[in-house]
Amino acid sequence: MTTDIRKTHPVFTRTPAGWHPYIALARLDRPIGTWLLLLPCWWSLAMAAGGIVGLSAQGWRYAALFALGAVVMRAAGCVINDLWDRELDAAVARTRVRPLPAGEVAVRQAMMFLGFLLAGGLLVLLRFNGLTVLLGVLSLGLVLTYPLMKRVTWWPQAFLGLTFNWGALMGWSALEGGLSLTPLMIYAGGIFWTLAYDTIYAHQDKEDDALAGIKSTARLFGAKSKIWVTLFFILALALFAAAKINAGGLGYTLALWALPATHALWQLRRWDMNDAHSSLAMFRANRDFGLLVLLFLAV
Repeated sequence: MTTDIRKTHPVFTRTPAGWHPYIALARLDRPIGTWLLLLPCWWSLAMAAGGIVGLSAQGWRYAALFALGAVVMRAAGCVINDLWDRELDAAVARTRVRPLPAGEVAVRQAMMFLGFLLAGGLLVLLRFNGLTVLLGVLSLGLVLTYPLMKRVTWWPQAFLGLTFNWGALMGWSALEGGLSLTPLMIYAGGIFWTLAYDTIYAHQDKEDDALAGIKSTARLFGAKSKIWVTLFFILALALFAAAKINAGGLGYTLALWALPATHALWQLRRWDMNDAHSSLAMFRANRDFGLLVLLFLAV
């Protein structure tokens, strides 16, 4: 595998060539990251409404705003990541063709693009209440520092979990105007979910990462990675169930909990940690896992 940039994607084939480096920089051809950022927002938003049938017109508007915000802020996070990692990316086969290490975009151009994205994210954020705006601003600290973690800790996936699941707090606060134990449980469950899927993802690059000195849970766990990923899925699913119980809404929906649990088991059985294509496929499959969690939490 040399790259996961999908040049055949319509965002490339139906847009001017001059846009293509920025499309690749923002990962618009690979929406899986947007889904992984968005779903925790929708989980807690649906839970705060007492289920999807309880969403008001305002709740649906918030769901749309979170979707727009996820697209913009995921793109901004990718630009920040690539700015920090442009030298490391040049040492990894899968990432050396990204726009910055490949020289398709200059650092100054990437910074200007980042400013544009952050301005767009701020416009979306200001549509929410004060606490949600504050939470959104606080998340920038995680967004800015996460790319550094692979240099200083074997657990950068944990920091990605803290960052990507922050929306679980924002979705709840958007409707409730405050926080409680339920969104904290959803947030914690999301962190363990991220540890699972990003450990899978990191197995694509473990050889190149070792040569470049990049730390990851894939390298830390090695041959025991599947055991750890199993544990992370179990903890995530347990916390999602605990959040539903805490909200007083488990009841007959316990049967729906079996859907993401079965999907996790399917991933674990299908995943070949020594096959980069398998790791990428199982990583992408977590969009469906997250949607099944949404079904469980939203009913």
